[in-house]
Amino acid sequence: MPLLEVRDLKKYFPVERSLLDRLLSRERRYVKAVDGISFTLDKGEVLALIGESGCGKTTTGRVVLRLLEPTAGKVYFDGIDVTGLSDEEMRRLRRRMQMIFQDPYASLNPKMRIGRALEHPLLIHGLATKKEAREEALRLLERVGLTPAEEFYHRYPHQLSGGQRQRVAIARAMITRPDFVVADEPVSMIDVSMRASILDLLQDFRREYGLSMLFITHDIAVGRVIADRIAVMYLGKIVEVGPVEEVINNPAHPYTLALIEAVPSIKRRRRKEKKRIVVGGEVPNPINPPSGCRFHPRCPYATKICSQEEPRLRRVGPNHYVSCHHPLKQES
Repeated sequence: MPLLEVRDLKKYFPVERSLLDRLLSRERRYVKAVDGISFTLDKGEVLALIGESGCGKTTTGRVVLRLLEPTAGKVYFDGIDVTGLSDEEMRRLRRRMQMIFQDPYASLNPKMRIGRALEHPLLIHGLATKKEAREEALRLLERVGLTPAEEFYHRYPHQLSGGQRQRVAIARAMITRPDFVVADEPVSMIDVSMRASILDLLQDFRREYGLSMLFITHDIAVGRVIADRIAVMYLGKIVEVGPVEEVINNPAHPYTLALIEAVPSIKRRRRKEKKRIVVGGEVPNPINPPSGCRFHPRCPYATKICSQEEPRLRRVGPNHYVSCHHPLKQES
């Protein structure tokens, strides 16, 4: 049984209506941030959720943790229906489900010293006494490379660099020894020289705790480094999912290929006679997404059926699935 199972998850945000719209009783519109996605995550596995800004990645992570309430669908964590839990039941479960936020400065209380911020989860969940919490906080500061720990313990967030704040955010998420973590763009605000050390740190915690992780990123190269599988998301939908190397070396969806070719560090292992994909236009409005395949207005391979019928995920290789009427030819 997978540790996490997401079934047909949806999250719609209502669009604020003008006074005239309300007076005329015009139909309410919604931003369809997440529009019917399904995936699983095994114990100890890392799934990278990849796509452009605004595709629904962060919303997915927040809904999975019930930081946002889903519009529809189900989320099962270790066999428990998370969407059906009360606030108190959810609070108790959060010890096992944590999140590393994209902006470590915004997620840390500017008036709270670093040590206190780390101790807080242990004290809230009754996992340690005040003395034990302090010892664990100091241990975690050492563990994430913030030394001398005693000095960092008494600092405020504004006294730390971006990389140091990100390490604090990771330590805070790990201090309860969770089973599952949503890591939302954890290296996007970090200098390139620091990214490898942050990714190594996450891998160390993964091995030590047997951690499962939903790793959210717009950079497919970063996803390749840390993940076991990749799920590519476009305009609220998952368009391709599969093992990392299979997706990178044999992308089946044109959008996935476009993401790969946008990263100079990833060499396309494709025949020279094959042309580069050219994706034009802008990302469509999520309030009124295109009919059929949502990528068809920008896809160079689109045909009539692409605008009329929404493709379903279908198997194109071992554990490799794509949502496309005209999947790219798979190389042997």
